Amino acid sequence: MGGRRDEIILATKFGCVSHVDGADGVYKINSRPDNVRTSLEGSLQRLGTDHLDFYYQHRVDPEVAIEEVVGVVGEMVAEGKVRNIGLSEAGVDTIRRAHQTHPITVLQSEYSLWSREPEDEVLPLLRELGIGFVAYSPLGRGFLTGAFREQGTIASSDFRAVDPRFGEGNFEQNLRIVDVVEALAAELDATPAQVALAWLLAQGDDIVPIPGRNASPESKRTQQPRSSS
Repeated sequence: MGGRRDEIILATKFGCVSHVDGADGVYKINSRPDNVRTSLEGSLQRLGTDHLDFYYQHRVDPEVAIEEVVGVVGEMVAEGKVRNIGLSEAGVDTIRRAHQTHPITVLQSEYSLWSREPEDEVLPLLRELGIGFVAYSPLGRGFLTGAFREQGTIASSDFRAVDPRFGEGNFEQNLRIVDVVEALAAELDATPAQVALAWLLAQGDDIVPIPGRNASPESKRTQQPRSSS
């Protein structure tokens, strides 16, 4: 950290193991307590620090009770190795059970103008429990920036090539959202990305967006499993 550890907020995740059986890019969900501890020690070593500000379960593990997972991370909090516990892509039942085991500080899930599912149940629960929300893909996986105007322009190696929202039929319908965002951006002398982020920030002081790399047809990323238990 170059002597600047106290100047940053450091977060990482556990529970999605890559390089399974030598297959690069293949993810396996594993939140068994022994793996959680192994992951933490590895992260601390690689990051050159003695603690993490936020430690997220990357995806809910259907094979391990959330109480067991949060319980072991809670032990890490008591040890001073983790400051705050986070979840990612968890549903309301999992969030409530986890929070009863140990206070959860933040949930990270997809949220944007074209992915508003959290508004139905998740956000109300988070506000009831005092849990913050970190929104990933706030630019709609790059779609809301206007970078994609024709279906079929996404490289086959890009995970968006198999995302139903980018598929034939859906793509054309979703362009209507982009058209509205672009029209508003023109009125405000802003970019579509700025409008999309401003909308998200206006949804509450408890929401923090993470602008990602998926903003152009050239960007590539391995798709990771999603769960909402």
